[in-house]
Amino acid sequence: MTFKDGIKQIEKANEQLVDVENGVSETIINVFMFTWQWWLGIGLFIIPWIVWFLLRNKQSTGRLLIGGFITIILSLMIDLVALSSGLWSYPMVFSPIGPLLFLPYHFSLAPVAIMFTLQIKPKANPLLKGAIFAAIGAFIGMNFFELIDFYNPKGWSTIYDFFIYLFLFLIAYWFSNIDSFKRISDGY
Repeated sequence: MTFKDGIKQIEKANEQLVDVENGVSETIINVFMFTWQWWLGIGLFIIPWIVWFLLRNKQSTGRLLIGGFITIILSLMIDLVALSSGLWSYPMVFSPIGPLLFLPYHFSLAPVAIMFTLQIKPKANPLLKGAIFAAIGAFIGMNFFELIDFYNPKGWSTIYDFFIYLFLFLIAYWFSNIDSFKRISDGY
């Protein structure tokens, strides 16, 4: 296959992806939108941020947000790899725009849960806190989302989710505890 043939093949695959996305958008708009599941997903997207904004440790807002943003980035990366590999899927999709991600999880539930966990007993052992967080997220959260058809593990073991949650928490913990934060100044 030549380079030009490869470009043509990629363009053909992109056209197929657009057709798939159009089918997903049609399903969301004509079937899912305004169902109780859709409203639950919208609530899971908005309410955690409102609760966090009201109950956060205001002196640590910046550090907590760094942990939350790192969680968003890493969870999206992990999810894109897993989805493209067919390891799991999200049968219930909330937005007709973009990939088939469970957006309330990536942009709200995971980062806000980690930020709350970071601020609770900040001097406690991070591995213990991370393990408790991971156990709740994997064994309760993921099973609940599977039960209401928001998540299809396709044989993916919940124990793997535990280690993903533990990884996300520990990385967020590390970033939120970096001591080198100072105001940006003119000098290097």
